Amino acid sequence: MTSSLGNNRLFNKLHPLSLLAQLKAKKIAGCLSVYTDISYWSIYLEEGNLIYATCSDKVFERLESHLHRLNPEIPAFNHTTYQQMGLILGDQNHSQLIPNADYHAICWLVNQEYITSTQAGILIEEIAVEVLESFISVKAGKYNLNANHSLNELEKFCHLDLQLIVAKCQQNLIEKQNIQGQKSLTDTVINQKKLQPENREDDLSELQQTSYTIACIDDSQAVLNAIKHFLDAKIFSVVTINDPIKALMQIIRSKPDLILLDVEMPNLDGYELCSLLRKHSGFKNTPIIMVTSRKGFVDKAKAKIVRSSGYLTKPFTRTELLKMVSKHIS
Repeated sequence: MTSSLGNNRLFNKLHPLSLLAQLKAKKIAGCLSVYTDISYWSIYLEEGNLIYATCSDKVFERLESHLHRLNPEIPAFNHTTYQQMGLILGDQNHSQLIPNADYHAICWLVNQEYITSTQAGILIEEIAVEVLESFISVKAGKYNLNANHSLNELEKFCHLDLQLIVAKCQQNLIEKQNIQGQKSLTDTVINQKKLQPENREDDLSELQQTSYTIACIDDSQAVLNAIKHFLDAKIFSVVTINDPIKALMQIIRSKPDLILLDVEMPNLDGYELCSLLRKHSGFKNTPIIMVTSRKGFVDKAKAKIVRSSGYLTKPFTRTELLKMVSKHIS
């Protein structure tokens, strides 16, 4: 039986987060199957709670990697162990794994006391986070929801809050993006150092020290703290300035390699300060990035008139900040 949530047309636009929210809100019981041209996902639910999730990509490799963290003595997964676990259908020449073989394997491991029921629940949660991380990035495919599936008759080890699992997935993805953004910027710094022959002997020692000075002008201390937190102290010396009137003298004194300048400040706005800086001989070519919550055409036009180098819209992520700095740093 297929639920009204089912959609059998191929390669429609998908909204995984919205779909999962519906499943939780409607307290759905069944198996959500999602198919793309390269993979498929199976998400099993009871009363809107997650009991298992799997993906066609590297099923047993994923299971093994999580299992060996729980118990290093877990037997290796191969054709012999599949037969021992009762996961094989057909004869030796035409054998195949039974449906949901990975979940059956977990049940077998509990029955054989390789892991406890509690450990099985932990294992299922870890696998679910990894599987749903890939699922929430899906843009197009087809899906259907079946009330009857082979897990119905098997032991259940956990009932996970779908909302909490999805939140953990999103947090993991943000952290991975931040790490990737930081790595990209570090690689840029290393490559730039390699282009300076006179510094080759000191490359490693210099990279352990501060390489660039960034001046941040914003009347919000929270924004200044966030920028300082986002920028790696091993690469950047961050000068924070919260008084726009005193900013000009402090910038001249610190001689930054790049300036992050808030647009909306009392007494002296960012456009005026940018214009003043451009009139100073020492800052005619220094990258000045305007930071603002405004997104209008007029505001971006003003930024160009005062010869700003870029435009960063609040709120911004660490990755967005690092990309902007990496683009303009010299």
